[in-house]
Amino acid sequence: MRGELKTYQAKRRFDDTPEPRGGEFPGKAGAPLRYLIQRHAATRLHYDFRIEHDGVLKSWAVTRAPSRDPSVKRLAVEVEDHPMEYGAFEGTIPAGNYGAGTVQLWDTGFWSPRSPDTLEADFARGSVKMRLDGERLKGGWALVRLKPDRGKPSKRNNWLLIKEKDDHAVPGEGDALVGIDASVTTGRSLAEIAAGEAQGTSSKPTRRKAPAAPKPSKAAARKATKPPAFVPIQLCKVADHPPGAGWAHEIKFDGYRIQIGVGGGRAVLRTRKGLDWSDRFPALAADAATWPDAVVDGELCALDGDHMPDFAALQAAISEGRTDGLVYFAFDLLFEGDEDLRGLPLSHRKARLRAWVDRVGKAAAGRLRYVDHFASSGQAVLESACRMDLEGVISKKLDGPYRAGRSSTWVKSKCRGRDEVVIGGWSSEGGARFRSLLVGVRGAGGLRYLGRVGTGYGEATTRSLITALKGVAADKSPFSGAGAPSAVRDIHWVKPVLVAEVEHGGYTESGSLRQAAFKGLREDKTAAEVTGAPQAPTETPTTAPARTSPKPGRVVIAGVAVSSPDKVLWPARDGHPPITKADLARYYEAAADRLLAHVADRPTSIIRAPDGITGQTFFQRHAMAGSNPRLRLIDVGARTPYVAASDVGGLVAIGQSGGLELHPWGCRPGDPETPEQITFDLDPDEGLDFTDVIGAAKVVKAKLEGLGLTPFVKTTGGKGLHVVVPIRSDARGRISWDQAKAFARAVSESIRADAPDRFTIALAKKARGGKIFLDYLRNGRMATAVAPWSPRARPGAGIASPLAWTQVKAGLDPSAFNLWTYAALLKKADPWAGFRAAETSLRPALKKVGVG
Repeated sequence: MRGELKTYQAKRRFDDTPEPRGGEFPGKAGAPLRYLIQRHAATRLHYDFRIEHDGVLKSWAVTRAPSRDPSVKRLAVEVEDHPMEYGAFEGTIPAGNYGAGTVQLWDTGFWSPRSPDTLEADFARGSVKMRLDGERLKGGWALVRLKPDRGKPSKRNNWLLIKEKDDHAVPGEGDALVGIDASVTTGRSLAEIAAGEAQGTSSKPTRRKAPAAPKPSKAAARKATKPPAFVPIQLCKVADHPPGAGWAHEIKFDGYRIQIGVGGGRAVLRTRKGLDWSDRFPALAADAATWPDAVVDGELCALDGDHMPDFAALQAAISEGRTDGLVYFAFDLLFEGDEDLRGLPLSHRKARLRAWVDRVGKAAAGRLRYVDHFASSGQAVLESACRMDLEGVISKKLDGPYRAGRSSTWVKSKCRGRDEVVIGGWSSEGGARFRSLLVGVRGAGGLRYLGRVGTGYGEATTRSLITALKGVAADKSPFSGAGAPSAVRDIHWVKPVLVAEVEHGGYTESGSLRQAAFKGLREDKTAAEVTGAPQAPTETPTTAPARTSPKPGRVVIAGVAVSSPDKVLWPARDGHPPITKADLARYYEAAADRLLAHVADRPTSIIRAPDGITGQTFFQRHAMAGSNPRLRLIDVGARTPYVAASDVGGLVAIGQSGGLELHPWGCRPGDPETPEQITFDLDPDEGLDFTDVIGAAKVVKAKLEGLGLTPFVKTTGGKGLHVVVPIRSDARGRISWDQAKAFARAVSESIRADAPDRFTIALAKKARGGKIFLDYLRNGRMATAVAPWSPRARPGAGIASPLAWTQVKAGLDPSAFNLWTYAALLKKADPWAGFRAAETSLRPALKKVGVG
C-alpha cells in the first residue's frame, strides 16, 4: 500500500461509497501526467483540482470555479492524495459518507511542470508553475502556498490557484466559468448525475455520450410548450483593428446569421430579420428539436475541403437543397429555458453556452459547434485569421450584455474588403450577354454609385442571377448623385432591392470599388440595411509593432504602417524634444475616442505637412491617388469625393500622410446635407489681449443661453476661442445650411450691435480696428472649423482643446494644451463629454432672431 493513500482510505467506507479504493499505480516513464477537475456538490459546492504526481493525484479543494482571468486568485485548500482511479469517477457519494454529494468531471487532460528538474523543491518551497492542456483550462497556471496565519501551524495548507498571462488568459472573465454545469465526459449536469445515478457510478472510465433526454439547468427548469419568439439580434460596428484588454475575439464566419429557438419539442431557425427558414434546413431543424430549450445565436456555414467556411458553397447547397452537411457555429446563448441571459456579461453567457453545447453532445449529430474565443492580442488573432484566408475577427466586450441593434460592444475587423452592396442595374454585351453588376449603397440622397462588379460569375451563378435581376427590372436608374451612370443601350436598371456580397481591393481615386468580385446574393439581408460603404481591406502587419520588435524605417500603430517614423514634424521648443511622425500617430491613437466623436464620417479638410511645419503645407479636401483605404470617401456632390476618418486606423492613416490638422464639416455623420452644430469663431485683432477673448466668449455664451441653447467652448490652438452649440439634426429639428449660416450671422450681428466698440463681423482685417471678429462663416455648406482635439500645424504644437466654462477665466493659457502635454490632458475628464446629449432644436431660436 502506498503511504500517500492511507489518509484517503481511512476516511472512506468502501462498502457504502462508489469511490475507488485505489491500488498500485506505478505509471509509465515518460507518459503524460493526468490532470482533472471534479465539480463537487458536497456541503458546499467546490472544485477539486487534481494533478498526477508520484503515482497519486495531488489534490486541492478550490472554493470557486477556476478563472482564466490572471487578476483572479482562487483559494485552493490542500487535501489528501487521491488514487489515480479517482480521475474517472463521476457519480454520487451517499449521505453519511465523507464528502457526501454529487461529483461531476468538470475538466480533464494533462499537465506538465514548468521546471521538471526542480519540481520536488518547488512543492517544498510552495510555488509550482505548470502548463495545463485540458478541455476547458489551458496554458500556464501557478499554485502558490500561503504562509500560515500569524505564523501558526495549520491542519491544511492553503494555496492560491492563479492563471498566468498568456494566449489562453481571458482578462476580465472573472467568475464566468461558474456557469458551466456540464460534464466533459458525459455532458450531464450535476442534477442529471444525481437523478440518474443515485447510488454512484462505476469507477471505470466513462466515455463521452449524450443523455437520453437532456434536461434544462435548475435555473431554466420549466419546459416550454412551443418554440420561443424571435429575439432581436445584436449587430457589429466596423473597426479598423481589434480592440485590446477586456475584449474577446472570435473568428468571423462566412455564412448566414441564424437564431435557433428550441421549445416544446420543436425548433425554429430564423434569419437576422426574424424570417422562418426552418424548411430550408430540415436536418438541422430536426436535430435542434431534441436539444434543451433555449434561444441560441450563431452562424450557419458550409465547409470546404479544408474545413473552412465557404459562402459560395453555402449558397449552392441551399439552391440545390443539399443542406444536411451544413454546420451551425453557436456563439451566444440568449435564453436557457425561460431564463433570460441577455443581461449577463458576455463571459457568463459564453460559459453557459459552453455547458449547454456539452449537454447537447451527440444529439447535435455533428451539426453544432461551440465558437471559442481568444482574449490574447486581437491584432494577433486578426493576423492569424487573415493568413488562414478567413473573413476576419469579431471582437466583443467581455463585460457587455446582449443588446439588440448595432452596438459599440461588438466590432468587426475584416481581412478582406468584403461587404454588402445594393444592385441598381446590370450591363450586357450586345444587349443580351451578361457582363457586370452596377452597385451602390444607400445614402441620404438615394443610392450612391460605387461602380461595377465584373468578375466572380460562373455559368450556373450567372443563370440564377439573371433570373433574379429580370424579376425586379425597372424603367429608370435608382442611382443619384455625382458619378451615377447614364442610361445607354447595354445598361438594364433594376429596383434597388437585391443585396450582393462582393470582395474588393479598396477604392479608386473617383471613389469606385477597385477589383470588385461577386461572391453571391444575400437573401438574409435587405437593401435598407446596406447604408455604409464596404470596408476596405485591413492591412495586417507580418511582424509585431515596432515598439516591441522594431523593423528599420517602419512602425505599426493601430494596424497602420507608419513610414519614416522619426521624421520631425514639429521642431524642439522650450526644452521639449522634437515631435516626430510616430509621435503624431500615437497621439491620434490615444485621443481617438474623443476626436472621433467630432470628426468620424464627416467630410474633413486636412492640413498636410509631409516635411513638418517648416516645410510646405497644403489643404487636402478630396480623395487623392493612393489614398489610404482606411479613409472613408464621402460624396458631397463634387467631382471627387471628400475624405473622412471613421475609426482610429483612419486617424493614424492621416498622421502617416503628414496630416497635422483636421477641419471637419459641422454636419451629421454620413449626412453632409444636415448641419448638427453652430460654430462662432472669436478671432481677436492684433494687439488685443487673450483676456479680451475670454470676455467675448462669455458674452456669446450669455446670448446663446438666452436663446435656449447650450454653448460649449474650446481653444483653437492659436489666439482665439470657438463657442459651439450642438443642435438637433433629426426629422423634427433638422435645418438647412442656409438657415444655420443665417442664424449664426443674426446672432453675431446682435452681439455686434450691443457692443460695436468690441465686436465686428467685417471680414476684412483692415476694418477690424482693435475689435474681435465674430466669424459666422464657419456654418455654411463646405465650411469647416478645426476639430476639438486636433493638433495645429504651428510652432508650439498646440491642440484645439475643449474647455469647461469654469476654465475660461483670467490666467487661461491656450499654449498649455499641446502635443507635449496631451497625456495629462487625456487623463482628465472630457469637458465635452456631454456635447451631443446637450443638442437642442434650433427652430425656436431661429424665430427669436427673425430667421425663417
